[in-house]
Amino acid sequence: MAKQQQGAVDNRHYDVIVAPHITEKTTLLSEQNAVVFKVAKDATKPQIKAAVEALFNVKVTGVNTIVQKGKTKKWKGAPYQRSDMKKAIVTLGDGQSIDVTTGI
Repeated sequence: MAKQQQGAVDNRHYDVIVAPHITEKTTLLSEQNAVVFKVAKDATKPQIKAAVEALFNVKVTGVNTIVQKGKTKKWKGAPYQRSDMKKAIVTLGDGQSIDVTTGI
């Protein structure tokens, strides 16, 4: 029965972390032991910390979150709205690292 509960916890962790966010800025942040993830809009900082620690087996020292509002763009003359996105900057402990190019 403990394995079923552990599996439920793992599924919740997968729902919190949506994807890694890879840009030039986030690559520069990796030099300071920080990794950026796209996360669920309703995810809290403690949930994000627990999910990263469980999925990647690392020690998280801090979590900062940003809600990036969706831009208004045009496609074939018709305006549309990109969806809002919540990002989490996760700071790892000394000597810890996450390789975001490999799958979980």
